[in-house]
Amino acid sequence: MAAVSGGGIRAVLFDLDDTLFAHRESVETGIHAYRAALGGALAQGEPAAEFARWNALEEEHYHRYLAGEVDFREQRRARARGFVAPYGIELDDGAAEAWFETYLVHYETSWRLHDDVGDCIAAIAPRALGIITNGELAFQTAKILGTGLEALIPLENVVASGEVGVAKPDARIFELAADHLGVTTAEACYVGDRLHTDAIGAARAGMLGVLIDRRGVATAEQLAEAAAEGVHVIRSLDELPALLG
Repeated sequence: MAAVSGGGIRAVLFDLDDTLFAHRESVETGIHAYRAALGGALAQGEPAAEFARWNALEEEHYHRYLAGEVDFREQRRARARGFVAPYGIELDDGAAEAWFETYLVHYETSWRLHDDVGDCIAAIAPRALGIITNGELAFQTAKILGTGLEALIPLENVVASGEVGVAKPDARIFELAADHLGVTTAEACYVGDRLHTDAIGAARAGMLGVLIDRRGVATAEQLAEAAAEGVHVIRSLDELPALLG
């Protein structure tokens, strides 16, 4: 069933990382602060290149976790090992876990919401609100509590792939979230920063799919694919209330 246009939307669901929560910014701050604390060659690497390398390791190993190839702890260990390997450093399981846990301390110090979240949430009320996130419920809940997001979106409306056993873009996770909010998928909108995982996944599940492209990096081909799938593209959550009508 195709989603109705904005005016018939009774519930709005969001991705968490890089949609509501400023994950990319926190990662960048965290990895550079940790490199500086470690000192030596790790601290001397070119910042943009090291940030890009850390991002690539996250993409690779977190998606291995989502695919069921490794567990949550192993994807963290693999990211730590991969980052220090070019510097001739080898980490056993215990050392890799300790390395990543120390990185998390730096990552968590800069947790924040994107600046457009509060006004958007206020403007789309009184629709039901929720979150669908690919990750472990405990860790994602910590981000929500750490940024005060629970004051805007109830914790009971958070659906995490690690808890329900199915991950985006599988239609079942979108259906589960809609059912929890007491609406059909056709009455729900979903906003996320990944074209296929979030926006197209939601659209194919029957929701109004919205891609938020904060940095304006979507290619012409991606924008054409979004249009073909009925996905709307916005640059800021400030645009969402008008889209919903």
